[in-house]
Amino acid sequence: MNQKDTNKYFALLEEIETSSKLIILGLGELQNISLNNSFYFLPFQLLSQGLERFMKSYICLAYENTNNEYPTFKYIKSLGHDLESLLEEIIKKYYIDFNRPQYTNDVDFLKKDTDLKELLFIISEFGKKSRYYNFDIITENKDVPLNTKELWDKFENKHLMKDEKLLSKLFSRETEHEVFYKLNSIVIIIFEKFLSALSRQIIFNCIGQKAKQISVTSFYDFGMLYEKDYGNKDYRKNTTRYKETPKKVYKRTIMDDFERKVNPNIKHKKILKSEFDGDWPFYAEEVIIELRYKHWCVITIDGYDYALNGSAKGRYKLENPQDAGMVIMDKNSSAFIKMTLEL
Repeated sequence: MNQKDTNKYFALLEEIETSSKLIILGLGELQNISLNNSFYFLPFQLLSQGLERFMKSYICLAYENTNNEYPTFKYIKSLGHDLESLLEEIIKKYYIDFNRPQYTNDVDFLKKDTDLKELLFIISEFGKKSRYYNFDIITENKDVPLNTKELWDKFENKHLMKDEKLLSKLFSRETEHEVFYKLNSIVIIIFEKFLSALSRQIIFNCIGQKAKQISVTSFYDFGMLYEKDYGNKDYRKNTTRYKETPKKVYKRTIMDDFERKVNPNIKHKKILKSEFDGDWPFYAEEVIIELRYKHWCVITIDGYDYALNGSAKGRYKLENPQDAGMVIMDKNSSAFIKMTLEL
């Protein structure tokens, strides 16, 4: 490669790595949304930039593979900032059949999934105009953009109203936090399907060896996600908020275990994943549920105590296992509350 081509290669490499980091942080900040954190601006900002940069980098690499040269500034500029239009350009010109059954699933999802279309529209509108929505209101701008937070709320409410069990959890102090986890998970799964469908084009060498060289380290993990994997990853661990928030967990002692055995007011039971009849929600292979004085539900995971119900969280100042990252993101542990109260 001459110096100019070398510069382009490393510029694309940096752009791909940047887009990957922005996307992963954006997904993590979405998973951070909770009763105590409604700061949607941050994940919107991260995802709008990350997804646009990723798709434009994808187009540059696919174009170079087809034409043996990179696209012109005029062509990339003409694509604009609309995420739906970028995806349409990719599908129309740069999406290749890799002769596996998964291709049909991927391309059908990209073309037909209405939830994906809705989410890309919201994130795209935020990136293009709505990030300055409040200033448009303040300054009486005649061309006020759409309120993307309202559109997002509408999207979430649509899914909430479809699920009666999930809706009922919203009215219980013990389970209301699970509503946020589930709604966030629905969105994460849609974005993961989208990212994996594009990333498989890279790792299966559909858009060229150079694309694979540049992108595989950043998007390989997305490319290896399949139906059984969607919604399971905890992206929060990459975010500053999660790293800096102290986790209120308690390391059990020998005396704690002794009291568990001899105190008649403490009932407990070990539960193994291999023996559990249902959808196992924990990363650990076994847990111990514990009922204290008929009210407080605690769960022990890897030698640490977590609060299963709200009363235990208040009484012992413990984190619930979801917030502590002990529960697979697409799962919930509410069934273990019922099991504990029945001890």
